[in-house]
Amino acid sequence: MSSVESHQEQLSQSDPSPSPNSCSSFELLDMDTGSLYEPVSPHWFYCKIIDSKETWIPFNSEDSQQLEEAYGSGKDCNGRVVPTDGGRYDVHLGERMRYAVYWDELASEVRRCTWFYKGDKDNKYVPYSESFSQVLEETYMLAVTLDEWKKKLESPNREIIILHNPKLMVHYQPVAGSDEWGSTPTEQGRPRTVKRGVENISVDIHCGEPLQIDHLVFVVHGIGPACDLRFRSIVQCVNDFRSVSLNLLQTHFKKAQENQQIGRVEFLPVNWHSPLHSTGVDVDLQRITLPSINRLRHFTNDTILDVFFYNSPTYCQTIVDTVASEMNRIYTLFLQRNPDFKGGVSIAGHSLGSLILFDILTNQKDSLRDMDSEKDAPNIVMDEGDTLTLEEDLKKLQLSEFFNLFEKEKVDKEALALCTDKDLQEMGIPLGPRKKILNYFRTRKNLMGINRPTLQPASGVTISNILKEPGFCSKTNATGNGDYLDVGIGQVSVKYPRLIYKPEIFFAFGSPIGMFLTVRGLKRIDPNYKFPTCKGFFNIYHPFDPVAYRIEPMVVPGVEFEPMLIPHHKGRKRMHLELREGLTRMSMDLKNNLLGSLRMAWKSFTRAPYPALQASETTEETEAESESSSEKLSDVNTEETPVTVKEEVPPINVGMLNGGQRIDYVLQEKPIESFNEYLFALQSHLCYWESEDTVLLVLKEIYQTQGIFLDQPLQ
Repeated sequence: MSSVESHQEQLSQSDPSPSPNSCSSFELLDMDTGSLYEPVSPHWFYCKIIDSKETWIPFNSEDSQQLEEAYGSGKDCNGRVVPTDGGRYDVHLGERMRYAVYWDELASEVRRCTWFYKGDKDNKYVPYSESFSQVLEETYMLAVTLDEWKKKLESPNREIIILHNPKLMVHYQPVAGSDEWGSTPTEQGRPRTVKRGVENISVDIHCGEPLQIDHLVFVVHGIGPACDLRFRSIVQCVNDFRSVSLNLLQTHFKKAQENQQIGRVEFLPVNWHSPLHSTGVDVDLQRITLPSINRLRHFTNDTILDVFFYNSPTYCQTIVDTVASEMNRIYTLFLQRNPDFKGGVSIAGHSLGSLILFDILTNQKDSLRDMDSEKDAPNIVMDEGDTLTLEEDLKKLQLSEFFNLFEKEKVDKEALALCTDKDLQEMGIPLGPRKKILNYFRTRKNLMGINRPTLQPASGVTISNILKEPGFCSKTNATGNGDYLDVGIGQVSVKYPRLIYKPEIFFAFGSPIGMFLTVRGLKRIDPNYKFPTCKGFFNIYHPFDPVAYRIEPMVVPGVEFEPMLIPHHKGRKRMHLELREGLTRMSMDLKNNLLGSLRMAWKSFTRAPYPALQASETTEETEAESESSSEKLSDVNTEETPVTVKEEVPPINVGMLNGGQRIDYVLQEKPIESFNEYLFALQSHLCYWESEDTVLLVLKEIYQTQGIFLDQPLQ
């Protein structure tokens, strides 16, 4: 309070009227004329570095109220921790710092704000420090109670603040050079506006998020540290995705919210780029990178090379381990902080992140099914690799009695793998054991890549999981051994970690999964195949996205059909699409009518004369012919215009990868995007974070698993 008293003494010297100089006298004056002065309502802010500049952002109203209650509880603030932002950040009151809970992020300063001044280059208001705000508030209270204004204060930074009246308060920057000569700062320069209370400044303060969490979604990014055209991180992009979802819940699930059936969906980012590039690979790359076009080469090393890293056994192992361990760690921490959570978990991946999740999900194990499969078919489960001896292999096949015979003939595993049925017969082995041995070693050749040295199979987890399904992909062996499962599909040999939960739905945004599977040598996905632990799979993409590929043609290769069109979040098609379809429909209707009238005229000229008694019959026949001809025309037209097929053609069966539902979902391009597809190609690949249509599809599918539907079905 010494600074307050010094300011008050300075004010009393310039003012002939007596003025109090202690807190007790303030309280006395406030009691006498309390109706004139009302205490300021504080609001809590935190500081973020945006574009190398400090920006003060207000907490939402609920978080600010919680912080104020903790501050005014009278307890020691040093050990108080208040969760904010839906539990994603913790505020340490004693330190006045804000820390991220689930990911690494620089700590932010927190401030209890009451007084603000306008910044240098923008119209945003900057809060004064808490100590100086207290000085300003006490000076303001003194001016109000005494009705004496034009109070002048000097801030710790030698800035001048003048309170002219309750509606006019200004702030002057210190004059350069005044400190060197020891003179006091003067009122020079452009004055800045000073405001008291957050209600007097233009700032958006949100109400807060629902406490109830219905579902948890992990979001995995693609190549590089930046996820959109503004070079923002995955954390910032997921924040946008979450904000859009909160707005859509209020507009499209209003009835369920009013009935307190739902709360919100929590989206948490998963970062694998930083751990990958902290392995020292950047230093190794820098030594061999050419010095020319330095920025472009740095961009390539930091982003595009992530694709090559994923095709490398060493760094692929690092990536899948990082993604799986991060999702397991965050899930465990989330349950610790939300012990009442009973909802499900889904995962979403963007670009290369969707491929990483696809491979991890493909290589998961459903424990009960795996145990049954190992009992039924132990000869095809190769999780242990090629580490068993010949004696152990024969014991596994219950043929141990033939080990001495092989040992006598000096036949080891490699020699036995080269033996034919005739060779085994000459050794005196019966037909049944011969078939078992040949089948076992033929399967081992296929699984271990002996006959296909150019394609390395994935780890045993991949093999066992794919074999346990009714055929992920089938291919004919060149040696004439019949059909076998091509489980290699070009994947690098890594050991895929297991998730500690079973995801309900897998969402892929702008995904190259189809392209990678094709390049790996996979020609088709068996319609009966499904993820071992995940029920749903949605491949969502923008029509101009250069990285996105379809999945359904790999499941149903012989049928050509359009992907599912994602409805506009306002419940209609975009205007330019409606106009285009309307013009197409109009031209086809004109064509149909013209052809129909010409056909009827031709029939009237060429029709043979009928007796008068058959006039009624001929009329009926003519009508029947016209109806049949119109049906034929409509059939022809539906082939030309796929728009009309959607309502008449029965649902297309695209397998069990998404539980029997459609897999490919395409967004509607915006009118401006339709003018030039190439101009908006890159933007299309990064559009999903702020796309209401994408977020609404995710919310709709998640809440459908809980029996909750949109207020009005979108078309």
